[in-house]
Amino acid sequence: MAVHATIAKVTARIAARSAASRGDYLKQIGAAALSEPTRSRLSCGNLAHGFAACDATDKNALRLMEAGNVAIINSYNDMLSAHHPYADYPDQIKAALREMGWTAQVAGGVPAMCDGVTQGQPGMELSLFSRDLIAQCTAMSLSHQMFDAVLALGVCDKIVPGLLIGTLAFGHLPTVFVPAGPMESGLPNKEKQRVRQLYAEGKVGREELLQAESDSYHSAGTCTFYGTANSNQVILEALGLQLPGSSFVNPTNPLRDPLTVAAAQQVARITNLGSDYRPIGEIVDERAIVNAVVSLLASGGSTNHTIHLIAIARAAGLIINWDDFSELSAVVPLLARVYPNGQADVNHFHAAGGTGCLFGLLLRAGLMHGDARTVWGGSFADFASEPQLRDGAVSWQPAVADSLDRSVLASVAEPFSAEGGLNLISGNLGRGVVKLSAVATEHRVVEAPALVIENQDDLAALFEAGELDRDVIVVARFQGPKALGMPELHKLTPLLGSLQDRGFKVALVTDGRMSGASGKVPAAIHLVPEAAAGGPLARVNSGDLLRLDADAGTLEWLGDSAELAARRPAEPPRLGERGVGRELFALSRQAVSSAEHGASYLFGEHG
Repeated sequence: MAVHATIAKVTARIAARSAASRGDYLKQIGAAALSEPTRSRLSCGNLAHGFAACDATDKNALRLMEAGNVAIINSYNDMLSAHHPYADYPDQIKAALREMGWTAQVAGGVPAMCDGVTQGQPGMELSLFSRDLIAQCTAMSLSHQMFDAVLALGVCDKIVPGLLIGTLAFGHLPTVFVPAGPMESGLPNKEKQRVRQLYAEGKVGREELLQAESDSYHSAGTCTFYGTANSNQVILEALGLQLPGSSFVNPTNPLRDPLTVAAAQQVARITNLGSDYRPIGEIVDERAIVNAVVSLLASGGSTNHTIHLIAIARAAGLIINWDDFSELSAVVPLLARVYPNGQADVNHFHAAGGTGCLFGLLLRAGLMHGDARTVWGGSFADFASEPQLRDGAVSWQPAVADSLDRSVLASVAEPFSAEGGLNLISGNLGRGVVKLSAVATEHRVVEAPALVIENQDDLAALFEAGELDRDVIVVARFQGPKALGMPELHKLTPLLGSLQDRGFKVALVTDGRMSGASGKVPAAIHLVPEAAAGGPLARVNSGDLLRLDADAGTLEWLGDSAELAARRPAEPPRLGERGVGRELFALSRQAVSSAEHGASYLFGEHG
């Protein structure tokens, strides 16, 4: 199938815009790609330190330089459900590679924090910065130059983007990402949402709420709703960096361990020690990035990736922006309904056909680049596949051509929406994004007085006092990367959802984040320039009339624009400066770029 004209145009535009930076990047990784293991250039003292703790067999293999050595970058910790399964992955990987005469070493660990644990707490202000820290930790782990390839073990929100940015700094090394899979389905999402809202309204107590949450998040594995963690998994497959169909196999599924073995052995086949060299820096090109954006839009994925994909692309010398997302969204249909965009979870999505079916639908419609390079198969066209277990080993077969459950995964001919789940928002209050896939059509246009808050905790008192029983657009400002590190604002969601259910027109406008759990209330998020950088939100007062039209992509302060411009901007509150380690990230807040430029302190503002 020929590539859709818009897909081709956006891809070509990214390539042209990025010509200089991509060229520099490819020169950099080309210079690093030698025909022999980099450890052979180490001194005897360097090498002795590098394998001192290995057993005799691995030490001898590393000494002889006759086979490769794989770096394992591990995000394991035993508190967080998504990363708990990684405890024994290094041993599985080492055993699998020894069968090929190769070795593997845990090159380093990276922090893995959970937005679910820190949600609404001061620690959330470190969440976004953890992505760049993970990238730096990954680079430090690989800087020993002992390795021929990388296996990256990570699942959740900032961990995967951080690992990607870090491994792209070593773009001459082949890299395969190894998932751990989602937990099995627990309490239905509709019931969980109902209990949360009842708690916000004071109709049930903390015991009932905790029981509902515990029944939802109940075992090892990724949370089952379609937030940033599971969006990461779809995007990794779309980038061609994770074995096809491997993302949503549960940790206890008999297929899970063989998939880990297959990933380990596959990365050994694609190093520069053989004839099928596939470095990550060459795989992640403009075609791969467009495939990733398309997969995000078609699946109704996390708005966090309107930030993360920009930073990931930049790490590969590619420059993308929200105009690219918006133009692609106009032609990519919404094909998945997974909570919070529906009542199904990722296990239901996987059963309906999963990523293999989704990619097949998009490829046949010309909406993805089938010729993009990947770590497995001949090209991305081969990723319309699913794994199965035969005699204890993994093999792949073509994925089902059509969805097995049209309520979860639709067809291109009859999509849930003709356009993707994201819209660019612009107007006299700045630029941002809105996630439409979970917002009913009748709630997408809101014209109402503003209520300005500068701390998400302030809204609860106003709600309980009945001061929000009206049409309202809540403006949560000074939540951007320079102000607070851009925390997610999900404490607002149950309150605003309750107001909407009472018949009021409600919306949220913020320079903060809402992420993949953005729900039924229209939310214009990631506003740039942010209030702390002098953006127009700093001049909005409570009572000002605002209009958000999520379908048209407009956000306007209604009145005399000269009056708004003449106002003295509000001073940022002194928040997020000390406590819970936040003082250690003061330089990060000063150096961080805007949300549209990836909210990164590693890369400055760029074109």
